[in-house]
Amino acid sequence: MLLEYMKAKKLLEKYGIASIESAYIDNVDELKEFVDKNQNIVLKAISEKALHKSKSGLVMLNVNKENAISRYNELLKRAKAYAPFKILAQKMASPGIEVIIGGREDAQFGKLILIGLGGVFVEAFKDFSLRICPIERYDAEKMLTELKSKDVITYNGKASKTLIDLLLRVSKMLEENDIKELDLNPIIIRENGYDAVDLRIIE
Repeated sequence: MLLEYMKAKKLLEKYGIASIESAYIDNVDELKEFVDKNQNIVLKAISEKALHKSKSGLVMLNVNKENAISRYNELLKRAKAYAPFKILAQKMASPGIEVIIGGREDAQFGKLILIGLGGVFVEAFKDFSLRICPIERYDAEKMLTELKSKDVITYNGKASKTLIDLLLRVSKMLEENDIKELDLNPIIIRENGYDAVDLRIIE
């Protein structure tokens, strides 16, 4: 079962994993309030019938005060085909390197954790590293060095430290919870931090 988005967000927070500022939007007034606070936002339709929101046309980027209402109404029209659904507003993340950290439960090996270049690139390049949970710091370091894209992802020492810490936290979360599948994709890594932008947890 797909874990409801805000519950997934709270689970990540329990393990010290930061995700982008988000809120459900039920009407135009709530939309205006969120846009006024965050200036540039993203709108997403969340539905169990559409696990890949971008491919289903259920993501609106670069939403601002000028176009918010029209983009919101357009998203509502598109989402009708995937009812029931909820509209999620998110603060637009600052640019950075997109990374995926994922996990799943394997019948033979138990919980597995994965890292790779995120966004659309994980499918395009098949560049990822995989380990059985739980992992130690050494394992996390080794996972990064195994990536063909390691020089892109670990472009400085701070990025490496951030990713190692994230891998250890996600590994612990996978071990301590009944999670069948996990996708944090993308996580946007920057010199001064990161944002987990899209969360998908199946229990």
